[in-house]
Amino acid sequence: MRRLLPEPAIDIDPYDAYGDVKGPWLRVGMVMSADGSVTDEEGWTAGLGGEADFRVFRTLRALSDAILVGAATIRTGKVGPARLRPELRERRGRPPAPIVVVSRSLALDWTLPLFNAAESPTLVVTSESALKAIEVPATVRPYVLAAGDHDVDLGLAVQAMRARGLRHLLCEGGPVLTTSLISAGLVDELCLNLAPTLVGGRHHTGLLDDLAGPATLEPTAVYLDEGVLFLRYGLARGAAAT
Repeated sequence: MRRLLPEPAIDIDPYDAYGDVKGPWLRVGMVMSADGSVTDEEGWTAGLGGEADFRVFRTLRALSDAILVGAATIRTGKVGPARLRPELRERRGRPPAPIVVVSRSLALDWTLPLFNAAESPTLVVTSESALKAIEVPATVRPYVLAAGDHDVDLGLAVQAMRARGLRHLLCEGGPVLTTSLISAGLVDELCLNLAPTLVGGRHHTGLLDDLAGPATLEPTAVYLDEGVLFLRYGLARGAAAT
């Protein structure tokens, strides 16, 4: 990996580069095609950025304390328990970060390996009303957090996670969750991996839904690896909040 900004450099270690943040942090990590789609023709991300993107994807997971994923993405059945490659496990020095499923309705398939075979138990963030209405398996119930009465209050959810020691949070989408976090002014950094490919309109899925207001980004670093541009942007706290 080469760094293009702020100062050009070669042989950049992604773990060191992305591990430069301190204290509580919430970053969004996404790959996107050059024409703006976060999914490939199969409706997933695997066909976009290749091995270079996967290296940074795995690095961001290894650096995080928890990985936030929206319920719609979980319902695809393609999200399994987080795992670590041996070299990243050694550098991290602890088990993989738990997946945190954000679901307003709790309409989830509790038989998925994500809820039954995770080394680090999967957490679920939901609303008080859903938790009262939906029967949750006894094995999962200790890992369910209620934040908000009838909808998920993401600010309260982030506070609850950090109270559990989960300080460095990574959001992997989808668009609804990403938009909600930015609109709530909770995102510190957007890590956007721009893949050298075009998807076209038929398979296009946007990075965001409708934001509550414009959010100004500050470019902080640009890297290049195997044709993929790795863009890092800072967001001011409350940048898109109403």
